[in-house]
Amino acid sequence: MKKKVLGFLLSATMVAGMLAGCGSAAEAPAATEAPAAEAPAAEAPAAEEAAPAAEEAAPAADEGKVLNISAWNEEFKSRLTDHYPGYEVIDGTTGKIGDVTVNWLITPNEENAYQNRLDELLLAQDSAAADDKIDLFLVEADYAVKYTDTDYTMPIKDLGITDDELKDQYSYTQAVVTDSNGVLKGTSWQGCPGVMIYNREIAKEVFGTDEPAEIQAKFSDWDKFFESAGELDKAGYDVISSTADTFRVYQNNAKLPWVNGTQIQVDDNLKKWVEDSKKLADAGYCNTWGQWGEDWNKGFYPSGKVFAYFGPAWLIDFCMAADVSEPEASVANQGGWAATEGPQGFYWGGTWICAATGTDNPSLVADIMRKMTMDPEVMKDIVLKDNDFVNNRPVMEELANDPSYQNAVLGGQNPLKMFCAGADKIDMANLTAYDQGLLGDFQTAMGDYINGNYATYDEALEQFYTLALQRYPELTR
Repeated sequence: MKKKVLGFLLSATMVAGMLAGCGSAAEAPAATEAPAAEAPAAEAPAAEEAAPAAEEAAPAADEGKVLNISAWNEEFKSRLTDHYPGYEVIDGTTGKIGDVTVNWLITPNEENAYQNRLDELLLAQDSAAADDKIDLFLVEADYAVKYTDTDYTMPIKDLGITDDELKDQYSYTQAVVTDSNGVLKGTSWQGCPGVMIYNREIAKEVFGTDEPAEIQAKFSDWDKFFESAGELDKAGYDVISSTADTFRVYQNNAKLPWVNGTQIQVDDNLKKWVEDSKKLADAGYCNTWGQWGEDWNKGFYPSGKVFAYFGPAWLIDFCMAADVSEPEASVANQGGWAATEGPQGFYWGGTWICAATGTDNPSLVADIMRKMTMDPEVMKDIVLKDNDFVNNRPVMEELANDPSYQNAVLGGQNPLKMFCAGADKIDMANLTAYDQGLLGDFQTAMGDYINGNYATYDEALEQFYTLALQRYPELTR
């Protein structure tokens, strides 16, 4: 029966384009993750430089010779290329682990293309030839339940991975990929607590300091956020690039899940985001464009005149143009950002590795999960080389207290203590299978209201319900 769930949700998600994973909805004023276009392709390192010294995995003799990995961008590919022991780069879409060929099946997430392609592959899994079967695939929190509550994902324990091996991971990362029967169906190398990332030069000009503790005092709640936004506006700066930038902060602090049974629920904190965003936009304190476009990205550069963005570690080093020095050096390239907690804690995104039922490489799949999400040496190497926040509490706490650890994008700041504190507070109790579609439809409808296309919030709310029920006809309002 569970396999029918995926087919049903496939038809539901194809009603309209959804948010892009590590990307954005084409028209919605906010997004989930960074799009494939934003993700810098990993350079092909020499085989001996591809990973920290460690014993190479030896796939079982009776396993397959092709490992197919389905993903939406280059992020996990770059992590595996750089950190998995013995990984050898063949070309842009192919690698080798021992005598196993690794095929990267990357489908950008725009217009829900990644999920649609993944669904097709999983639905054909039983009849596919051994070399064509999906072995590993990646999911995000907003739609993880769609896959974990089916038989297309293998329980982690069936791969031989024990609870003791998982003990150092942050609990919320396991909650995301635990099915409705309490079975863990995936694992992740990263945690995604969020912070407010602000421009040091603007801070010094407007507030007289760029010290995180002093900037936090000016943005410690939403009332102070608005007061400080007014000061920035007088100096010619936007407090954030878009009203979309704060959506995840408000949404993560909602008390109600999007769906209760079959009834759609709109939490009061989401209404507050709409009200506050309308005030910000009407005051001219920020714009209303969608994330990931050229307008939104302008703030990555000094000429963009944007004070702050909200995001996790992956946004800072993976998306903010840290490698761009010409024709205008990015703020990140100059080490011009800093981080502080902001008005409220939140999380954003993350990538989870799932083993596809029917894989003919279970031993290699298990070893990749172990090395990339449980091995403390590999975890630490990811932090030191990529500035990612990894899913290992002891490693992160060690580095948070290491005075030699510095993030160059953040001007040498060590932000890990605030990330660690945020990771421990993340609660995934409200996760549902409908989150991605509903949060996208809500932002689309409310974006029209914020832009003045609807006279009242109630009119926009009616439009949200119309969009939501078209997407998910099995739901009620």
